[in-house]
Amino acid sequence: MHIEGDAKRVTVFIGESDRWHGKPLYEAILELLRAEGCAGATVTRAVAGFGRGSRIHTASILRLSQDLPIVIEWVDEPERVERVLPRLDEMITGGLVTIEDVRVLRYVSPDSE
Repeated sequence: MHIEGDAKRVTVFIGESDRWHGKPLYEAILELLRAEGCAGATVTRAVAGFGRGSRIHTASILRLSQDLPIVIEWVDEPERVERVLPRLDEMITGGLVTIEDVRVLRYVSPDSE
């Protein structure tokens, strides 16, 4: 796969305890993106954060692993993003999804060179 120029960055903010059909939601989203032939995605587990309810979630020793924030970032061709978004939307029942225009300087997968 080769991407250069105009693209979209999708950022998904969810909680570590969010689930989709019994598995962690972030894993289900990664599986969806892979199955759809997306360019790639990264999942980051945050050390602290808060959302709509203003309840702070933190990785402090006393409250280790209590629904920490998870951020999934995915950059891809605009057409692929538009095709996958409806499926992503049905999976996310709580959280935040943002979409930004980005310019890809270079993305080439090892098997396309």
